[in-house]
Amino acid sequence: MRPRVAFLGLGEAGYAIASGLSDQAHVTGFDPAWTGRPAEFTASASAAEAVAGADVVIALTAAVDAPGALESVLGRTTDTAIYLDLSTASPDLKRDLAATATAHGLTFAEGVLMAPVLRLLVRTPVLATGPGAGRAAELLCACGMDVTPLGGEVGEAAARKLLRSIVVKGLTALMVESLRVAESQGLGQWCYDHLVDTLTELDGDVVHRLLDGTVAHSVRRVAEMEAAASMARAAGEPAAMALATAEVLKSVPGQGVPRFETAP
Repeated sequence: MRPRVAFLGLGEAGYAIASGLSDQAHVTGFDPAWTGRPAEFTASASAAEAVAGADVVIALTAAVDAPGALESVLGRTTDTAIYLDLSTASPDLKRDLAATATAHGLTFAEGVLMAPVLRLLVRTPVLATGPGAGRAAELLCACGMDVTPLGGEVGEAAARKLLRSIVVKGLTALMVESLRVAESQGLGQWCYDHLVDTLTELDGDVVHRLLDGTVAHSVRRVAEMEAAASMARAAGEPAAMALATAEVLKSVPGQGVPRFETAP
């Protein structure tokens, strides 16, 4: 028998994953903003209708909507259902959701998407923790998803996601700022090509050199970033990322830089 999977939230990510699961599972979904576009799954008229009889309920909402999504289905699921929250929320919010679910007899798991959904669709890697993580992974992997249960406490998956976000979103913001200033200098294409070359050659050795070099040369690099900030402001940019980088570098002589080995 095909598993029954219900989605709360049918935005870009929810729609893509629900569609991808439809061949291997009986999929239903609810979203108050549903536009009625063509779908290979059943779009329900309410959250309660969507989760009725579901083996796994996947909540893929914005963090601000996560508590409301959970509240909308309390007492509406089967006794054996697993509630998997995939919102990009803080570890504290995930723990609050877990406490609410547990208080109502609903098995909870928290998970996070670790790659852009529109690139990998239903195969987007998911990390999951919490009491229901193992069972959710078993059911969903059988349907084509890539869910890895971490075996840790609720909040651990969220922490990993947000640590990744600091790097990925921070790097994106740095690139935006750099390219805007480069364009003002007539160096936009060169800067773009240089960014591609720099990021392409990144590996464990390069990361170690960057971190070790920061320990040895943080004072000089603060001055370098302050000069970059001045150039950015002259180009009409607020230099937010350059100035923030300088502030972090100023902390290095006193606080150091964590050192870890590259995984084999």
